[in-house]
Amino acid sequence: MPSEATLLIVNAVFLAFAYGWVYPRLPEKSAGVIMVYDLVIGGAALLVAGLLYWGSGVAFNLILFDANWLVFALITMAIMEVPLFLWLVKTYDIEL
Repeated sequence: MPSEATLLIVNAVFLAFAYGWVYPRLPEKSAGVIMVYDLVIGGAALLVAGLLYWGSGVAFNLILFDANWLVFALITMAIMEVPLFLWLVKTYDIEL
């Protein structure tokens, strides 16, 4: 499996966990609370990515340029998360 696919799957699994299980069950759904949980869940996703690729020297293709695992994981996580976050805000009427 290509390295990019591996990290995209890692990101997708953590986002599915966050937006499918954790965030809907929060007793208080506010932007601040979600950001704190997102730091923890996002940090765990980066930890897994780091355990897989830290020091490997693998280049990840981001279409316009090649990047290391950290840049690839951060950019793709942000791209994947924005629509999910907007859906959550709209669904639960969360004030930003």
